[in-house]
Amino acid sequence: MREEYAQRTALLLGWDKVEALAGKTVLVFGVGGVGSFVAEALCRAGIGRLILVDGDVYDPSNVNRQLGATVPAIGRPKVEVMKERFLSINPDIEVETHHVFYLPAERPGLVAQSGADYVVDAIDTVAAKVDIIAEAYEAGIPVISAMGAGNKLHPELFEIAEIEKTSVDPLAKVMRRELKKRNIRRVKVVYSKETPRPVRREEGCSGIGSISFVPSAAGLILAGAVIRDLLQIP
Repeated sequence: MREEYAQRTALLLGWDKVEALAGKTVLVFGVGGVGSFVAEALCRAGIGRLILVDGDVYDPSNVNRQLGATVPAIGRPKVEVMKERFLSINPDIEVETHHVFYLPAERPGLVAQSGADYVVDAIDTVAAKVDIIAEAYEAGIPVISAMGAGNKLHPELFEIAEIEKTSVDPLAKVMRRELKKRNIRRVKVVYSKETPRPVRREEGCSGIGSISFVPSAAGLILAGAVIRDLLQIP
């Protein structure tokens, strides 16, 4: 990242840490409500290379909470929109995109062969989440995983914990069980102790309820954990 863009970061971390971040690669699975904020925070912090994996395109329901979701972006692949956005923020960043839905059987070795220094799981599908974590775990690459951010209204209740220490979150409960089956322990996650709210089934609406200030908060907490871990800052 150019010196003029990184001067405030350097005041906080020092130029040696800024240079260290420029040499790091982070692999981000999912650039939706949570993942878009993770990836952009990493970009603005000065990560030198981002690998984005997401097979989705923007639709109108994404506009209320996803960074790349604008009316002109509707119908476009999320990873390509986010790549353009990141290059407009930092022209020196390297952004590799994979416009695919991650299926381990079809993408063997994607994590292990990525050259990533850190892996972020910000997708929703349990089977894919478990496989991403398992491949990172086996490859010795640090990984952090996002638990549920839908149907919630209190961003201040998010926290970082090892998966065994989570509670309340329904997705975390499933992930605890599935990771235990694989003998995978001490995976770092971001989760909330807020009990999910019931969904109001309005006409023409379906899926999980979400709002601008909740998944964004989870994403920023994830990004902060990644940066601190990469720089070995407590």
